[in-house]
Amino acid sequence: MQTKRIIVKLGTSVLTGGTKQLNRQRMLEVVQQVAALHQDGHEMIVVSSGAVAAGRERLNFPDLGRSVPAKQMLSAIGQGRLMSIYSDLFDIFGIPVGQILLTRDDLDDRARYLNARDTLVTLIEQRVVPVINENDTTATHEIRVGDNDNLSALVANLLEADLLVMLTDQPGLFTADPRRYADARLISQVERIDETTWALAGGAGTSAGTGGMVTKIQAAQLASRSGVTTVIAGGKEPAVLARILRGEAVGTHFEPLNSHLEGRKRWLLADSPAGSLHVDSGAAQKLIKGGASLLPVGIVTVEGDFNRGATVAVIAPDGRKIAHGLTSYTSVEARQLCGVKSSRIVEILTYSYGDALIHRNNLVVLA
Repeated sequence: MQTKRIIVKLGTSVLTGGTKQLNRQRMLEVVQQVAALHQDGHEMIVVSSGAVAAGRERLNFPDLGRSVPAKQMLSAIGQGRLMSIYSDLFDIFGIPVGQILLTRDDLDDRARYLNARDTLVTLIEQRVVPVINENDTTATHEIRVGDNDNLSALVANLLEADLLVMLTDQPGLFTADPRRYADARLISQVERIDETTWALAGGAGTSAGTGGMVTKIQAAQLASRSGVTTVIAGGKEPAVLARILRGEAVGTHFEPLNSHLEGRKRWLLADSPAGSLHVDSGAAQKLIKGGASLLPVGIVTVEGDFNRGATVAVIAPDGRKIAHGLTSYTSVEARQLCGVKSSRIVEILTYSYGDALIHRNNLVVLA
């Protein structure tokens, strides 16, 4: 089986098993599934709710209302407890975990976007399972993602995941609310999200979490536009992750609208370059042929002032614009690295963001 990068989103209702507190047995069952796929060589990332529920449990379920400071306080208490449980459960299978807390700003700002991606990729490369949650303790309304359904889709886009699985207390998307209508049927596949899909999603879900079916459809739409296959499935389904990976008709599948490459091309092509990197003929030929990163040794001059993560144009010796890409270094750093071999980056800057000025995964060739 081909190795896949898989995001597994776990809602509060799955972690609590429908009770007021975290259900360790249910969490172990899910962790065991994630661990099995990890041990099969897949790259596993967990996006988990549950910090607020863990905080309520620790304080013996106080009635604090629904104010933002109260939720942030509960999250501050519960996040460490939640990670401690995950660490203990994954330790059973010899798998280390790493905590990542994100806000909308981390994913909107290009430099912070790249920093988040680099950290996550490094964890994955070291065979660590990242456990991601929104940073509820400090996030304000303006910078919140708002729910972990949409956060999971943003992470899937960030990491160019192959598959996003959102596990919930419902088996998937139904033709009507199955809690109210006995004849409601599970929809096994959605090729395109339209007004009918939104109507079927209905309103809010359980009281335990913030995400209902509407936010899951929002997440599926974002993921599909990013080239990611999405599945909404029941967290109580036995071996649900392995069955989805085998192609079984479990839950509701949302097909991707684009490939990863097409989505990234549109993003890079639409963005106005913040500056330009002029390259020599050797670098230009390697880029035009495709599959190459732009190394500092091929840079002749740098135009403009830009930050790390900005979109820049690549200019050939004859003045043609041959590529757009996301730079791994600022304009100040790029000027210091013109014509320099990658092995000398640390010597010159005292640090490194990688061997390439623009990695091939962040480069679109125009010529």
